[in-house]
Order: sequence, then C-alpha cells, then structure tokens
Amino acid sequence: MRINLPQPNAFVKIFKEIVGCSLDLTITGIATDSREVCSGDLYIAISGERVDGHTFLTDVFEKGATCALVNSKVKNIDGQLIKVNDPIVTIGQVANAWRNQFDIPVIGITGSNGKTSSKELLNHILGAQYQVHVTAGNFNTSIGLPLTLLRLTGEDTISILEMGANQPGDIAELCEIAQPTHGLITNIAPAHLEGFGTIEAVAKTKGELFNSLEGGISFINAADNRVNDLSVPGESISFGLTPECDFPADIHHEKDGPITLTVDTEEIPTHSVNFTFAKNVIACTAIARTLGLNWDEIREGVASFQPPKGRCEVKNKGSITIIDDTYNANLESTIAAIDYLKAFSGNGQRIFVFGDMFELGALSQDQHRRVGEKCNEAELSAVFTVGDETVATDAVITQTKVHAHFDNKVDLLTSLKSILNNDDKILVKGSRGMEMETIVEAMLEA
Repeated sequence: MRINLPQPNAFVKIFKEIVGCSLDLTITGIATDSREVCSGDLYIAISGERVDGHTFLTDVFEKGATCALVNSKVKNIDGQLIKVNDPIVTIGQVANAWRNQFDIPVIGITGSNGKTSSKELLNHILGAQYQVHVTAGNFNTSIGLPLTLLRLTGEDTISILEMGANQPGDIAELCEIAQPTHGLITNIAPAHLEGFGTIEAVAKTKGELFNSLEGGISFINAADNRVNDLSVPGESISFGLTPECDFPADIHHEKDGPITLTVDTEEIPTHSVNFTFAKNVIACTAIARTLGLNWDEIREGVASFQPPKGRCEVKNKGSITIIDDTYNANLESTIAAIDYLKAFSGNGQRIFVFGDMFELGALSQDQHRRVGEKCNEAELSAVFTVGDETVATDAVITQTKVHAHFDNKVDLLTSLKSILNNDDKILVKGSRGMEMETIVEAMLEA
C-alpha cells in the first residue's frame, strides 16, 4: 500500500507530537510495500507472518525513502530509522490525531457483504452536496484505514470509511482510530469464519461499530435479524421492508424487469434488476436523507451510478451478457448473485460459472453444498464449477441438465464456449483468490 500525503508539513508536525521524534527530511508519501516506495516516502516496516518488512530497508532507502518506522534497529542502514513498539499501532495513532483536526461527519461502513458497493454508491450520491473523502480500493484494514485518513484535508466536508474485519476486535480497533460519527452495518452473515470461528463472533465484531457511536447515529438494517439484535447506545435510524422503519421501503419490478423502490412514499427507479443493489439503495437513501440531501439528488445519484469493478458488472460480448461478480464470494453474496442472474429478462440460457469460496473454515463443505441446492431451485441452464471446494457444489446439483466440475479454468472455458448461443446470460463468481476475472476476460476476448 502507498499514498501521497496532501499536506506534508502538517503531517510532520503531528507525527512529532505523537511519536516524539523529528523527521530529518520532508515526508511526501507513506508506503507499507517496499516495491511501491517512491522518493520522499516514510516506509512502514511491518513484521508479517510470511515477510518481514525490515529485510527491505536497504532497498527502500536506495529508492529514495527518507525515513522508516521500525520495531527494531537494523545496523548499516543509510537512512533515518525511528524505532517504536509497533509501527502499525503508531501510524494508527498518528492517523487518529490527524482525523481529530476535522469536525465533519465520518461514516463508518462494515458488514459481511456489500461494504464496497454501499460505500461507492453513497459516495456518488453524497457528491451532490458534499466534498467527499472516501476509502480507496481495499484500504480498509488496520494498515489501510490510517493511510486513508491521512489523505483527509480541510477541503473535505464528509468522510466515508469502509471497515473490514478478519478477526475479533478488528472493528473496535478501526473505530478507535477513525472516531466515526455515523455507522452502517450492511448485514451479518457467515464470512471469514476461519478468523472468527462462529457467526456470533462475526456479529459481535461488526457490532463494535455501533458500540463506538454513543454520541452518533447508527443506521439499522431492519431486514437483518442479527443487525437488529445488536445493542445501539446512541441514536438509531432504521431502514428496511417493514412499515415500522424510519425509512420503510417497498420493492416492485417494472414490466421490462428493472426494480423501482418506494422509500418513505418517494419513488426511486434503480434502473437495475439487481435485488442486492436495490437493498444498497435503501440503506444509502436513509443515510443521504439524514445528511440533508433532497429526493431528486438521491434519484439522480442512483440513476447515474456505475457499479465498482467485479461487482455485478454487466458486460456484453455480442448478444451474450456476462455478469462479472468476481471480486469476492461468500454464501449470502453468491445466492444473491444467482437471484440476479435469474432476474434477467429475455431468451437464452442462464449459466453459472462458480469458483471456490474461501475462509469458511469447518462450514466450507456445507456452504458449497448450499450453493448447489440454490442452483437446483434456480432453474439454470448450466452450472460449471472449478476449484477444490466446489466439488461439493456440483455433487448436489440434480435439477440442472448441464453441470460439470473442472480441475482447471482452461477445460472449463472450452466446455463453456461449446454450449454458448446468442442471448445467453453468464454469471461468473468466486472468491478473490480464485481470480475468476480471468474467465470473464477470456470470454470477452474470444
């Protein structure tokens, strides 16, 4: 990870206040990856499970780094080393001091699914009234979030921070750094179970966002029972598909397929058949209205929004539609993606290409089987799977005439291409590590 610092002189001042050391030279950027270091950077040396960033200190100074934050002194290094107990904790403390300069709304967004999509949609909508500072890419961890905050400037009038979690306590740590004033938990589902162990641990960790908002506002997804059960010490605003919500919503499909929402009696066309996107619109509408946007600004923002790369991106190869949902996968998002595939109108086959879902621990086999059961219900034309875990998916498919498991993507692509016809719809999905986007790319290049 690497950022440019928008205000180097102000950073140097706060760094000295928090760390207690002066920087010998001006810092113009911060990098945690030695391969990305540029001249003028502060290098954060991280001791990871596989790689120790301290072994690259000679390299980063040769590249022009002006300083390195380390947890141990290294001899024969030609550059300024500042020793601290934990470089990640230290840069988090600096980022917290930086954030506290600004009296603006800071919205934390977490959840098992939909964090990035909701963040991007909210960013797009709020841009009608605000200068938005927002998490870029995957800068949503204890390493990435501090770097995101250090790009906040006095020109920004609101901040949207995505918060990721892989183990208990992660969200509390991020909230301690970011001090959010508003919080959204999109949903709570079995994800990253290798790190959490149980869904109850997932819920507790996600709930740490609401716990941090004693003086702020928590946005409650009333359609998610686990979110509803969380304690909310501060003000709460609810949204969902029941009339008891602060922002009650109804969903209906137009004759040609797209979903139109009615939120608090106001109609919002989504221009999409994606039910998951519609749910994101409801959440973002509740936040946007609370922050002062009018209904026309929200409608315009929804209408002009383009989904992030690899998240139900619709692409076309001639008359064939390819749904690129390859950014990541867990059980809930996969089932939602299959529903999205089903909702497409018109003739042609509906084909699902599925790669392994990672980080599910002991539940992996069961959850991959449940995807196969969903395929049985969905009346799909074909299901092709690849990987180690999706063997369990293919094994339970009985209602789809064409289905097969493959050991590699090359053979899968050969079989997939052999059955394609005009007007077919193909959904491609899998966890990030499966790199299922390579299948999408191959289809578009064919």
